[in-house]
Formats: sequence, structure tokens, C-alpha cells
Amino acid sequence: MNSPERHLHIISFDVPFPPNYGGVIDVFFKVKALHAKGIKVHLHCFQYGREKAPVLAQYCEVVHYYQRNVAKSQLFMKQPYIVISRNSDELLQNLLQDEYPILFEGLHTCNILADERLKDRFKVVRTHNIEHDYYQNLAKVEANIFKKYYFYNEASKLETFELILQNAQIIAAISRNDTAYLDSKYKNAFYIPAFHSNEQVHINPGRGNFTFYHGNLAIGENNEAALYLVNEVYSHMKVPLIIAGSRPTSDLRNAVAKKNHITLISDLTTKQIHQLINDAHINVLPTFQPTGIKLKLLSALYNGRFAVVNPMMVENTGLEMLCDIAPTPAELRQKITALMETDFRASDIKTREKILYENFSNSVNVQKLIDLIFSTGKGLFPQF
Repeated sequence: MNSPERHLHIISFDVPFPPNYGGVIDVFFKVKALHAKGIKVHLHCFQYGREKAPVLAQYCEVVHYYQRNVAKSQLFMKQPYIVISRNSDELLQNLLQDEYPILFEGLHTCNILADERLKDRFKVVRTHNIEHDYYQNLAKVEANIFKKYYFYNEASKLETFELILQNAQIIAAISRNDTAYLDSKYKNAFYIPAFHSNEQVHINPGRGNFTFYHGNLAIGENNEAALYLVNEVYSHMKVPLIIAGSRPTSDLRNAVAKKNHITLISDLTTKQIHQLINDAHINVLPTFQPTGIKLKLLSALYNGRFAVVNPMMVENTGLEMLCDIAPTPAELRQKITALMETDFRASDIKTREKILYENFSNSVNVQKLIDLIFSTGKGLFPQF
């Protein structure tokens, strides 16, 4: 006897293709993994700057697009800009055509979470960050006074708006730390690790001859990390460093121009970034934004040799034993210098495979999500 079809609405804050930045990577590979398990996905995408993506039809029953309202007047509303700009009556009407469960991707999409017409629906919110913490940290590293004010103002609104999560049956948090925080407040949070593009570990044993950092360099936290490497770590050593990412700031360009052993490359394709991850001897990945989980770290661990990080990048992720952790510039230099003389061995690859396949497999983690949504829910498996 065939099992009944299982349908799921997913509301995405952006068009999740191409999967080329953090949040949409999680959405796209989650949709793909759900499809592989036989779930009929009804995808709803807010659109602002990205084209409609016909490829999504391969993994979805239907794909709806809604124009995001990015008018500046939205900045003066009581609700956070990232939420109120994703308001759509058409979306709500489409959801009301059936009784399927609804997965809200990020606090961004939760404008209708408390709507009375959805009170009897099973609602799951996928959180990618503790958003008010994320925006406060963006404000701290932002030089532009107007953007800084926007980030602080948005953080305050997001902290208040977060209480809407009490209307969800389940919160699917992306990190252990986020799960602990959200469960302490709402008593319904579960840890579902990030979905990503990596299905197999692909690492070359032996040695490379350079170190590598990558990220969207227009984002304050990535610019800060890159400047930290240039000015405080590599200014005192001659190990080659390649920094890659889109839209590097003038501050970063100027800092790199003074260093012959540091190369800055902008606007590479995802394939080119992956090749550099694979070729590098060390992926050096500090962060000063302790929220969510950094998908670039997972990419480095699946595809690259050594990973040197600061504690904020890896703390309580389950990935600590796969990285070399250095909290200070001096310790980073020491780790990097030692590892440049060390081969990456077949046994190191086996360790990666064991931990990553057990804890960060899309197939394993999507089954956890499916069980939460379509089975008895809480109590099926440990939260963290």
C-alpha cells in the first residue's frame, strides 16, 4: 500500500537559486533534500533583484513569486524592515487553499505567523540567526553612520518582534547556541544543522602552498575579518594569503596593496572559490560575529585541508575537533607557520568523513525535520 503524499509550504525570504550566499544555500539544499525524501514542496519566494529560477520546478510542486516592497517608507513602520517589506496578501490567500504545514524561512517571513486564519495550521520557523544579535553586531562594525543607525534600529525592532515565535509549533534552529537560547524562551526549539552543497568529502592529501580566506567582503563582519588577517596576522609573517570575495572595501584594497605576499581577488564564481578552498593548504577563517553557523566553514571542512579559526567561528558547533583554534593573532601565526610544514594525511580525511557524515549530512538532517513536521514531534530525538 502506498503511503499518503506529504505536502509542505515553504516561505523563502529570497529566491533560493543560485545558492550563492548563506541563507539561500540553506533553503535551496533543504528543498532539494526534502524532494529526495518524497516531500511535495510548495515554494513561495519573495523577489527583489534575483530572477525567477525555472530550475526550482525540478524540486517543487509549485513555485510562487511575490514582489518584496523595498520602499524606504517601510523603514518607519513599527515592524522590522526585513519583515514588513515581505508582506503579501496573495501569499496568505495561497496558503489558505489547503491545510498543509508551513515552514517559514527566517524571522523575515513571519509577518503572517500570528494571523488568526492560520491558527490551526502546523507552523515551523527555520531561524538562521538570533536576528537582533546579528544586526547589533552588524552595527558595531559599520562605518557609515546612516547604516549604523539602521542596523541598531532594526535590532531593537527585531528583538520585540521575535516574540511572534510563540505562535509556531516548532522552531528549527541552525546552531546549538541558537537552539539553547530559543528553547529557553519558547520551549519549542530543535537543532537542525545547516543544509549545504556538500555531499561527499573531497580533500587532497599532502600540502598546498598558500592560505585562503573567503567571504562576501561587502558585509561588515567579513571585511573586519579580512582586515584583521591583513593588519594583525599576516603583517608579521610572509606565508602567502589569498583573500577572495565580492565587492571588497577601499580600506581592504589599500591594506592589501602594501603586502606583496597577500593577493585580493574579487567576484569569483562559486566553482572558482571551491577550487581555491581545495588547493589551499590552510583555510583561515576568523569571525567576530558569533551567530548562526558559518557555511563557509562547512565548505572548507568538506573540501579543504587544514582549517584555522578563532573560537567564535567554531564554539559549540560540533566541529571543534576538526579545526585548529587560535584566539589571538600571535597564536594564529604560530598555528599557520607550523601547519605549513605539515602534510594533511589520509587519517585526517577519515576523521572529517566520520564527523561530517554523522552530524552534517543533508539526508540525515532533513529526516529529522520531516519527523518533526509529519510525525509526533517533540521527544523524537535529542534537541542538542
